[in-house]
Amino acid sequence: MAEDKPLTIWIVSGEESGDQLGAKLMRSLKVRFGGERLRFGGVGGHAMGKEGLKSLFPLEEIAVMGFSAVIARLPSILKRIRFTAVAVVAAKPDMLIIIDSPDFTHRVAKAVRQRAPQIPIIDYVSPSVWAWRPGRASKMRAYVDHLLALLPFEPAAHRRLGGPPTTYVGHPLVERLAEIRPAPGERESAGNGPIKLLVLPGSRRSEVSRLMEPFGEALALLKERSPRPFEVTIPAVSHLAHEIRTRAESWSVKPRIVEGEGAKWTAFRQADAALAASGTVTLELGLSGVPMVVAYRVSKIEEVLKYLIKAPSIVLTNLVLDENVIPELIQWDCTPEKLANALLPLLSDTPERTRQLEAFSKLDDLMRIGDETPSERAARIVEEVLAANGSVVSGRIVETEPGTHKH
Repeated sequence: MAEDKPLTIWIVSGEESGDQLGAKLMRSLKVRFGGERLRFGGVGGHAMGKEGLKSLFPLEEIAVMGFSAVIARLPSILKRIRFTAVAVVAAKPDMLIIIDSPDFTHRVAKAVRQRAPQIPIIDYVSPSVWAWRPGRASKMRAYVDHLLALLPFEPAAHRRLGGPPTTYVGHPLVERLAEIRPAPGERESAGNGPIKLLVLPGSRRSEVSRLMEPFGEALALLKERSPRPFEVTIPAVSHLAHEIRTRAESWSVKPRIVEGEGAKWTAFRQADAALAASGTVTLELGLSGVPMVVAYRVSKIEEVLKYLIKAPSIVLTNLVLDENVIPELIQWDCTPEKLANALLPLLSDTPERTRQLEAFSKLDDLMRIGDETPSERAARIVEEVLAANGSVVSGRIVETEPGTHKH
């Protein structure tokens, strides 16, 4: 056992959501180990930068989403993967933590494991191996020592698929329930005033371009059939707000478009029902208690891959509940007529609406993690993996002989 030395942790994220997770984890690690004893390196954005990370390059260079976008940027992404892996190996950190964005971060992890197998690697956020390409789970064992999962069903999925050791650390949304859920009287009871309908066409340009037209036409049909008038609000991410406004100009039902997180959560707390693109937003709506219809369309190239989908649902809330209570209209089923027909029962006191609300009431128990926050639990697992690899003993950071890390 050697003298105390600084603990060096490299964190590599690939997009804004990973940057936010990384920043929270950095704060929790500082509390756990003492900020003066920690050294950070890696790839991140503004949030991780505020916590002391000097990113190897701007996150925007690799933060691309969707199959087609990744293919278009592949040469530059591959260059950044090689550059990042070389930098990690040269820095000889006590641990590498990769966060989400598997097209980028997993390739970095594989290269680091090949060149420096003594560096323990943690993956924060599981790829969707339970939905498609399940063979990825067992392959991850070669370069991931421990996986930190955001969804409660993922540890069992990785055990079933032969993936790496996995711990459910909790979804960051569980820390924000006070913002997401209405205060007494904030959400009007059914029958009082206009129905407040949320429309969420996605956070990616490709999603907005494919969903705004059928969503707008579905609202026009709904206006003819709804027993009461309704008001539509679209919470828009800032970089897509102009496109959403432009596309909504042709709608016969004129929406109110709001920007910013505060305005988004206010709209959630007041909403009676929602029409949403598939994604994390479905979990946000479920935790807020907003019945919904979920839709999705992909490109023709991506449609060819749909036979690979293994999950019983594409809706995260359905998967957490282990019950398909939320209607999902995908690809050719995403038509104005079908969307309107699925939404109509959610606008009044019906069995369909009641079934969703009763299911949502189970989410707290299913996602509970105890007294820790997700980032605190993640930091604890980081310490345990470091200890198992000989880097931390009883809170003391110690040096080990090269090649003595365990996997």
